[in-house]
Amino acid sequence: MTPMTADPEAPLTAARRWMITAAVMIVTVTQVLDTTVTNVALPHIQGALSAAVDEVSWVLTSYLAANAVVLPATGWLASVLGRKRLFLICTVMFTMASALCGLAPNIETLIVARILQGLGGGPLMPLSQAILWEIFPLRQRGMAMATWGMGIMMAPIFGPLLGGFIADNWSWRWIFYINVPIGFVGFLATGAVLFDPPYLRKPTRVDLPGLLLMAVGFLSLQLFLDQGERHEWFASSFVMALAVLAGASLLGFLLRELMTSDPIFDLSVYADRNFAAGSLIMLVLMIGFYSTMVLLALFTQKLLGYDAWTSGMVLAPGGVGNLLSLLIAGRLFMKVDQRVLLALGCLLNAYATYSMATVTLGADYWALAWPRLVQGVGTGFIFVPLNTVALATISREKMSNATAALNVVRNLGGGIGVALLTTMLARRAQSHQSTLVGNVNVWDAETAERLRAWVAHFTAHGADPFTAEKQALGQLYQEVTRQAQLLAYADDFWLIFVLFFGSLILLPLLRRVHLEPARRAAAHDETAPPVHAD
Repeated sequence: MTPMTADPEAPLTAARRWMITAAVMIVTVTQVLDTTVTNVALPHIQGALSAAVDEVSWVLTSYLAANAVVLPATGWLASVLGRKRLFLICTVMFTMASALCGLAPNIETLIVARILQGLGGGPLMPLSQAILWEIFPLRQRGMAMATWGMGIMMAPIFGPLLGGFIADNWSWRWIFYINVPIGFVGFLATGAVLFDPPYLRKPTRVDLPGLLLMAVGFLSLQLFLDQGERHEWFASSFVMALAVLAGASLLGFLLRELMTSDPIFDLSVYADRNFAAGSLIMLVLMIGFYSTMVLLALFTQKLLGYDAWTSGMVLAPGGVGNLLSLLIAGRLFMKVDQRVLLALGCLLNAYATYSMATVTLGADYWALAWPRLVQGVGTGFIFVPLNTVALATISREKMSNATAALNVVRNLGGGIGVALLTTMLARRAQSHQSTLVGNVNVWDAETAERLRAWVAHFTAHGADPFTAEKQALGQLYQEVTRQAQLLAYADDFWLIFVLFFGSLILLPLLRRVHLEPARRAAAHDETAPPVHAD
């Protein structure tokens, strides 16, 4: 049977739009899931391949670094290869690399396969976003972005649950093998319905200096953010070298892109006020969003003693709230001022992180799950209007580049947030522990009573008086340590609260997006109706 081919000139019916949507989202959601399901499987991988902790951490780092290198070049690659061809190439590379990951006999092979997987998966997110943006008319783009957001925003929430289940019940290799049939179906589906827009302009030459500076700069930046905490940041010459290399390369890259006639990363999209403001707001909010997820996972497992599955269940209500608000925001974004929806989303996130900052060591499941549900609702009200307003007035020719730039900012915000907040967590825990230990006095009546209770407890369990006293002191020190860590988590959540609440002052930088009157819009193509912002 001859495969169906897509005619780019044929009018797009509603059925065809949703066929394209389903096709591109199959692979894209799988790629996003793959960035999170691997996290919980690392102990299984480490044991199976006899890898050291530093070695197995590169299973994550190599993927993120490869993503960081290829992501900024997505728009340029689409113009060189064609959007459909690039999407299919990336799908094949991601799928084959997933199979190699599952077959890896040692940690070195797995890391190489993860690099290939990251190179293949990186362009899929911005390409899918650009495709959905262009095939839907503006009045339906809220729903299109909501559909895209369901996969992109909920995959990090449910990924750990899926990864933990597969690793515990099957084998860690199946977190990669499962991508193969999904990738095969996605390849056939996108090959059948996807098409290249006629306006894509192929660059006249390849900017090799810009390509080299981009690769070195973004690779160094990703490694700096990922490895900084492990090597004590600027106390390490390795991290210092990464920072200098990243700064110099990215500065050279920006200067090069401003001067060349065929840039790899077209910075002219930042001349659009909504896009520039939207990128800044995206950076700030993603710092809070990703760091909250990481902190909650650490808090529940390190302090409350939850296993990976139960910890994932604490995060899961965020996905439920996200699903509800994405659907609502997708319908409302053209009916109300988009900045109002953004303000609501920021306030809900601020309330959620305030609630997280006040939990205690005796907190039950719902004390954490409820704020996560609220935060999920708030994130949906942020995601749809922010992406829609940022891209609304970007020309179709620059759409692939613009979506790539937004995804670079999103990843950068996540990387900065996790690096900053985990570093602050460690430093504040040390500070609080020093303060608490300095105020613990064994002659204090309450402290002495607690020590006597612990001595009696250990004596009743068979310890001699000397050993029981030592064990009681150890238990007291452990309690002080846990309280210090609790205070450190509270400090982090308070900082994120300030971040979400303070982001309200950035919203006036955006202009509201309107559809122009129907009689004027009728003279234009349906898939790109005129808009104006005020």
